[in-house]
Amino acid sequence: MKNTSKLVLALTVIVSFAFIKPKHSEPKKINIVIDAGHGGTDFGATSDAITEKKIVEQVTKKIKSLNSNVVIHFTRNEDNFLSLNDRTAFINKLKPDLVLSLHVNTSLNNKTSGLEFYVAKETEFFEKSSKIAGELINKFATNKNLKVSNVKTGPFYILKKSEVPAVIVELGYLTNENDKKYLVDDNEQNKIAQSISEFISEMK
Repeated sequence: MKNTSKLVLALTVIVSFAFIKPKHSEPKKINIVIDAGHGGTDFGATSDAITEKKIVEQVTKKIKSLNSNVVIHFTRNEDNFLSLNDRTAFINKLKPDLVLSLHVNTSLNNKTSGLEFYVAKETEFFEKSSKIAGELINKFATNKNLKVSNVKTGPFYILKKSEVPAVIVELGYLTNENDKKYLVDDNEQNKIAQSISEFISEMK
């Protein structure tokens, strides 16, 4: 009788476990900060009536409209001024997986052109940032109309002070006529935004 009771108890335990659903861990949600450089009274690079702050704001809004797989935070959504300290305070409070700071370049040499990607050596995230920048370059390199550089280093404030991997993306040169044409062209901005959106959506 005792053996029968033990058998019934064992079967009851087995049946109970059979109805327990295994717990599947949720995939980690990737968090990204997109920093549209300049804004408000800070116009950034200018050429005639074209301003850096407006171009990066337009691209940022296009990225926002495309995203679906990751959580994106924006240092600014409108044409307002934020100090570099305000931007990094925002970033360091969130602790995202990556910061992409978007800018537009100028040069005294109007033949200088193309996208450039900067990381800072003065941070523990240098190697991680460099790896991400290299992968982002590969994404942009599929667009044969764009000239892209290798990863460069620079002691920029937002790169040094962000306590996470961070990359500055210079989208082109306003002082170069070819670059200026694609920087202000709606379709070309869409392609830039698409490349960035696809890249961050593929992050793991």
